[in-house]
Amino acid sequence: MAEKRPTNWIQDHIDRYLSSNGEDGHEWNGMTCLLLTTQGRKTAEPRLLPLIYGKINDSYIIVASKGGHTHHPSWYLNLEANPEVEIQVGAEKMKGTCHVSEGTEREKCWEIMTKQFPTYNDYQARTDRRIPVVVITPHE
Repeated sequence: MAEKRPTNWIQDHIDRYLSSNGEDGHEWNGMTCLLLTTQGRKTAEPRLLPLIYGKINDSYIIVASKGGHTHHPSWYLNLEANPEVEIQVGAEKMKGTCHVSEGTEREKCWEIMTKQFPTYNDYQARTDRRIPVVVITPHE
């Protein structure tokens, strides 16, 4: 089976991030990005994607916005099926466990992320789905 490759600008971002060990790509358009690797829910193959992130305590926050699309992004569906992921933040690589934030945790995480990227509010206004806010807790 042929490897499913992201859109060209996304693949270019991944390639720059990996080839520079995060030096080129961690900062992107004034925001911080990490590389998220999930396990494909149908193929069990690794799926790699750069995502804007924020921090809460020692954990990382990512937003499953898909630009306000009516459906969740594939990476989110993958981590719903298997919350164990790998991330690269700059040069640091680690494993982590994901959970979808709810209640006051979600409110705080949403505030952190919309301060960094206010367009998330526009994305939420475009869709009837509640955009998931995911927290990744690193572990050994």
